[in-house]
Amino acid sequence: MFEDTIAAIATPLGEGGLAVVRLSGARSLEIADGCFRASGRGVVPSQAASHTLLYGHVTRDGRNVDEVLLAVMRAPRTYTREDVVEISCHGGLLPARAVLDAVLAGGARLALPGEFTQRAFLNGRLDLAQAEAVADLIHSRTELAMRAASEQLAGGLSRRINALRDDLMAILAHIEAHIDFPDEDIAPDTRGRLTGRLDRGVAFMDELLKTATEGRILRRGVRAAIVGRPNAGKSSLLNQLLGQDRAIVSKTPGTTRDTIEETANIRGVPVMFIDTAGLREAQDDIEVEGVRRSREALGRAEIVLHVLDASEPLMPADTSCLAEFAAKPRVVVLNKSDLVRQLDLAVAGDVRAVPVCCLSGDGIEALKDAIKDLVWAGRVESEMLEVMINSRHQDALNRARESTLRTAEALRSEEPLDLVAVDLHAAVNAVGEVVGKTTTEDLLDSIFSQFCIGK
Repeated sequence: MFEDTIAAIATPLGEGGLAVVRLSGARSLEIADGCFRASGRGVVPSQAASHTLLYGHVTRDGRNVDEVLLAVMRAPRTYTREDVVEISCHGGLLPARAVLDAVLAGGARLALPGEFTQRAFLNGRLDLAQAEAVADLIHSRTELAMRAASEQLAGGLSRRINALRDDLMAILAHIEAHIDFPDEDIAPDTRGRLTGRLDRGVAFMDELLKTATEGRILRRGVRAAIVGRPNAGKSSLLNQLLGQDRAIVSKTPGTTRDTIEETANIRGVPVMFIDTAGLREAQDDIEVEGVRRSREALGRAEIVLHVLDASEPLMPADTSCLAEFAAKPRVVVLNKSDLVRQLDLAVAGDVRAVPVCCLSGDGIEALKDAIKDLVWAGRVESEMLEVMINSRHQDALNRARESTLRTAEALRSEEPLDLVAVDLHAAVNAVGEVVGKTTTEDLLDSIFSQFCIGK
């Protein structure tokens, strides 16, 4: 399959100033020759020097399709390490599609999702962790998430993983050398040094595994449910946090009949806020369904913003709600702080309470700080951004850690070295999975199928 020349629209579909159609493969320049006509005395793409731009028209069946700039990039100094042609045409779905159809008619195949990056991996341009960082960079929703993806793309995680794998490989080579020469048993001091190196490897894996939660938060964000009784100010709070009037605000109880979900950047963390229907005895079938959906959303939420009306005494519905969500991480939001307070602050207990006025926006910045503090166990250091692992890395490192622990214990117990080597082989393979030195076709299909077409 990878001997084919592939093509795809590499820019988002829709109206815009420009669109880019990308080709990669051995026949890229040949296909470009067949559908591109340079203006004036311009050369054909196959005769152009690498990393040059040509001006002309894409043609099909003898007629001009679009006026374009065509970039020639010869292997290996390209994204995929294959010959690459990128055609910049007018933006919009129809011009880009017409140019793509012209190159497909010339012999290219439509690229699969992520196939350009998959070729970059298979051709050694990127390792697997860096390839995943490309997708993270594209999908990043905050500057902090973008920085973390950029660090991983630059090889921050890969360097650490490769160093760990190299050390485990060196220990494995030492053990296998003694398997080949059984008359020369490992000396006690050497055995001690090897187990010490294995223990340091486990400690290093533990440090990487600690970043999994932060990595998940930056990549996926967190879900924060806004709860409270009707008219406490939930929809007004959502609008303040988003900086726009997203939810309808009314003095009539039960205005919000369905959940409203919107994502905002809160101190570098993507937070999906879920405005829920007021949790009360529903007055009609529509509100019954709204309350049901609210409770379903609450079950999926990682944190809760519990809105109380500070201008009124605590109501039974407030008490019930406080008890119901006591197990979830939460912030108590004391709304209507501009009015005379009737609510005893003791109702929040040891949960952080933040006074706000959803009418004026007072206290919203302090609430954002409270949300950030609730999400992060500690401050994200710049060194952590280089190595924030994802769930796939976490699974591989957990397996590597268990195998390494068994290896160290087997060495201490002076078990047969061939049994020791089995566990250490498993550890080396698991660590290699992170950067793609140990892969399966199913794993690659799973990773690259999540990319967009054209990347």
